Amino acid sequence: MTFDPLTALFDAGKIAIERLWPDPEKRAEEIRKLEALKQKGEIAAINAQVQLLLGQLTVDKAEARSKSLFVAGWRPWIGWVGGLALAYQFILYPLLCWAWAISNALAENPTETIPPPVLETGALFSMITAMLGIGAMRSFDKTHGTQTDKLR
Repeated sequence: MTFDPLTALFDAGKIAIERLWPDPEKRAEEIRKLEALKQKGEIAAINAQVQLLLGQLTVDKAEARSKSLFVAGWRPWIGWVGGLALAYQFILYPLLCWAWAISNALAENPTETIPPPVLETGALFSMITAMLGIGAMRSFDKTHGTQTDKLR
């Protein structure tokens, strides 16, 4: 059983055709017509998705060409945020934990002092590797002389 209203409607149409046309040949012809209608609807839905994605690509190209920091600056900003987060997680955080442990051992901290927070790194690593991949692709283009501002 499906919860897709379009599929449910076509299933109901098949049941109606099977009851209305006793002749197997006429019934098969009507079911073929119904399947063609269903396929046209699916193709129209896929085409609408493709058009939406193409529109988004046009917007992305316009943003990438912009010299404004507020339009094109989000990519470098994400890189800097990711770099700072990695620096905290792998340089500053271990040093803070080390200092926290030493001060606890010397009893210089109150007992309710908590250690420094650790970052959730799963999403961070996904973002950083994606940015590095894009950077590597751009470097490859530059070394091979690909003119990327006039791609067709």
